[in-house]
Amino acid sequence: MSAGHVRIRRVAYPESDGKPMAETDIHRDWMFQIIDLLKGYFLGQRVYVSGNLLIYYVEGDPKKSLAPDVFVVKDCDPRRRRIFKIWEEKLVPFMTVETTSRKTRREDLGKKKKVYAELGIREYFLFDPLEEWLHPPLQGFRLVAGEYERIDPSAAGGLESELGITFRLIDGALLLFDTATGKLLLTPTERKAAEHLADAERKAAHDLADAEARRKAEEMAASARIMQLEEQLARLRDAKS
Repeated sequence: MSAGHVRIRRVAYPESDGKPMAETDIHRDWMFQIIDLLKGYFLGQRVYVSGNLLIYYVEGDPKKSLAPDVFVVKDCDPRRRRIFKIWEEKLVPFMTVETTSRKTRREDLGKKKKVYAELGIREYFLFDPLEEWLHPPLQGFRLVAGEYERIDPSAAGGLESELGITFRLIDGALLLFDTATGKLLLTPTERKAAEHLADAERKAAHDLADAEARRKAEEMAASARIMQLEEQLARLRDAKS
């Protein structure tokens, strides 16, 4: 290589960190469900929702990465990605969610929480689906002057995000609500099932109304026929008298 020419080292940013997606089926299922709920809520908006995707936060250093279970990036193209490089996107997540487990609880409350705060991630939620490690099992934090402060529960017992979503734990299940309307957020599968149920109920109501209309029509026809027969009978009686 001649003098004056500098070889530019290409840095590889792996798409996997070699770690398992989740500690248990329960943790994985909850992670997918939260992602589905948030994707449905932000559908059609410039909001990117993902999870278990590597976020690289220092250019040139592939060791500086994290993979939140769930994260939401505002004002961002919702296209699919293989990895998320903060310096290229020029954006950081607004919110992250971790489904905490025995193996991850220390990191979730330690390193990850510290790095998320340093990156300026506005909100951080943790959920322990087995209710074994976190007390309470649903916790939320919001960044204030560079430090995370706990989000106090609302009067209804939910944790409100500035994204317009309220997290509530009911009978061990994590439910997400539209804060403004109070409506429960549904996954695409749940929405489809609800639509099918509504269609079935509308059809049943329509069929019932049709049956009732037919019954009334038959009763009216029967009443008219009886009146006609009674009139005929009366005329016959008059003719005999």
